[in-house]
Amino acid sequence: MEKLVIEGGRPLQGKVRVSGSKNAALPILMACLLPGGEVRLRNVPRLRDIHTSLRLLNILGCETEFSGNEVTVQVRELKTEAPYDLVKTMRASVLCMGPLLALKGEAKVSLPGGCAIGARPVDLHLKALEQMGAQFELSSGYIHGRCNGLRGAHITFDFPTVGGTENLLMAASVAEGETILENAAREPEVQDLAEFLNAMGAKISGHGTSVIHIQGVPRLHGAEYRVMPDRIEAGTYLAAAAITGGEVVLEDCPCRELDAVLSKFRNMDVELEERGSDLLVRRSGTLRGVDVTTQPYPGFPTDMQAQIMACLCLAEGGGVIEEKIFENRFMHVLELVRLGADIRLKGRSAMVRGVRSLVGAPVMASDLRASASLVVAGLAARGRTDVLRIYHLDRGYENIEEKLTGVGARVWREEE
Repeated sequence: MEKLVIEGGRPLQGKVRVSGSKNAALPILMACLLPGGEVRLRNVPRLRDIHTSLRLLNILGCETEFSGNEVTVQVRELKTEAPYDLVKTMRASVLCMGPLLALKGEAKVSLPGGCAIGARPVDLHLKALEQMGAQFELSSGYIHGRCNGLRGAHITFDFPTVGGTENLLMAASVAEGETILENAAREPEVQDLAEFLNAMGAKISGHGTSVIHIQGVPRLHGAEYRVMPDRIEAGTYLAAAAITGGEVVLEDCPCRELDAVLSKFRNMDVELEERGSDLLVRRSGTLRGVDVTTQPYPGFPTDMQAQIMACLCLAEGGGVIEEKIFENRFMHVLELVRLGADIRLKGRSAMVRGVRSLVGAPVMASDLRASASLVVAGLAARGRTDVLRIYHLDRGYENIEEKLTGVGARVWREEE
């Protein structure tokens, strides 16, 4: 097992190209089950979760090829079971449920796993699919769904679930009649999936708002599509530049989709300048504290909570972070405290008091974004920081040590 070693205290300088979005690519890959023709995807990040998704597509009867950052998918003979060995490692695997039910009338999918950041039940997915005519039973750790064809329905989600919205977008695209999704998720990755489905012949409108209309079509066709850049990766490198007092240009940065994050960093006295598709990040003065509340899009994303907390550890005055999405997403707090941070937890709130400096120490990643926050903090800490369990990091960040080394950080991998 590998660890990431960081010798901190060096301001980052240079350019970082933002990779394709993991959270957009995963549902788009599951949507490749739907068309009858070949799909070519560009700007796909080379990540553990992407490789896991491709293995799942192979098991479900697809031929796949991954070269550089391009993926080709062709369905050959569609199968209906997503096994535990793959689904346990990645929640996004449950997104094959909608396409399989729509095309085959049956889906047997293991209950999903993934990062241990709180309960993320799939009951909203199942309740919505039941309204379209599916029936489910839970047996031996598997969700077994059956239907005699899916039919359009008027569905109102209890919560704007990202995965649920994505599953229903795919299922409804080839269902009979019209489906209306109310209180739908508005995240950019949901919008990217809808645009991909439309590129294959779907009839979806309203994506990006809370009410989405899907008119089912008999079949979808192959297409070429470019996955959007990763807003969370961009935000993580923004945080790294800000905490080290550096000057970094983020190339192919999705600024519009990062609006809530950019607003908070501007309030922290970080200079941000949009240059076409690039973003200049510069800090020359002291970081100032802010308060942060995570919300569904277009609010501040929960996936950036840990990274901005690392920055608040060195900000004048600190701030209060309230986590409203997941109930167990403060596992990085004790590790940041090991680096010298002053953080107090109270329920779903973390009170961060800025300190003069952080000091390197061995720390352990508990999930994907927690590991990113430890890297961000380690870049600013004096001395050496060892981040253990970086297999979490490899699920969501493409070539992170190469990218950081390219802007002046001292970062490398070692065996634990």
